[in-house]
Amino acid sequence: MALRREPTARQLRLGVELRRLRDAAGLTGREAAALLGVSSVQINQIESGLTGVSEKRLRSLAAHYVCTDEAFVDALATMANARVRGWWEEYRGLLPTPFLDLSELEHHAKSLREVQFLYVPGPLQTEDYARAVFSDRTPELPGEEIELRVRHRMQRKVVLEDPEPIPYEAVIHEAALRIRVRDRAVSRVQLARLLEVSEADHITVRVIPFDLDGFGGSWTAMTYAGGLVPRLDTVVRDAPHGAAFIDSEAQLGAFRTLFRKVRAASLDPERSRDFIHRLAKEL
Repeated sequence: MALRREPTARQLRLGVELRRLRDAAGLTGREAAALLGVSSVQINQIESGLTGVSEKRLRSLAAHYVCTDEAFVDALATMANARVRGWWEEYRGLLPTPFLDLSELEHHAKSLREVQFLYVPGPLQTEDYARAVFSDRTPELPGEEIELRVRHRMQRKVVLEDPEPIPYEAVIHEAALRIRVRDRAVSRVQLARLLEVSEADHITVRVIPFDLDGFGGSWTAMTYAGGLVPRLDTVVRDAPHGAAFIDSEAQLGAFRTLFRKVRAASLDPERSRDFIHRLAKEL
């Protein structure tokens, strides 16, 4: 099997999980290779996401590692068998890899939860709003790349418009709703879009108002993607070098707690709709 030049975040995650299982079993790469009848180089390539692994070999490794979590092993097998060439592949080589990895993550997610403080979440943005956001980047982006990013962001909405859409919940701070990324007209249409999507049964929009007492969670902006099993959840956060994908069990537990706290501090969906409606009327 040819080596991958640039494994996706999902392919890397599968390798990471297999390495974690091997470490938990107390086996070296050489010992795991001997049990499977392959070279230690192959084990290293599998764990590095440089090459795939068949379901048969994956289940054999899990058995050798004495992993008794059948649901988790089944989920890993599903990841190993996935041969999806998604819509995002048309942007490979044109946009930064994290854009594609995020799209792939959303495609496979079983649920999505977002917390945003400065911008409306990407999947809920209008075209003009997204264009204004990308146009304000430093260093400035060429016009062609701005349009590529806008088109990619608009296509990300497919995860919410699928005939069998996944549950999506967004918690948005009032600051993000009031910041005019361009002008009143763009903000007015964006707020109308939020009101429109919030009517869907699978989409929940909540607002954190400025006048909330005792709220100090402004550093918790994130996208939380639910995996096939909780152990395969992923958190995505913006970082100076680009999007950071977080998947360690301890960190996932911390982010679950943070989301619960932020969610509990927000207005309920009905009050949030009223809040957004009032803001729209002010414009």
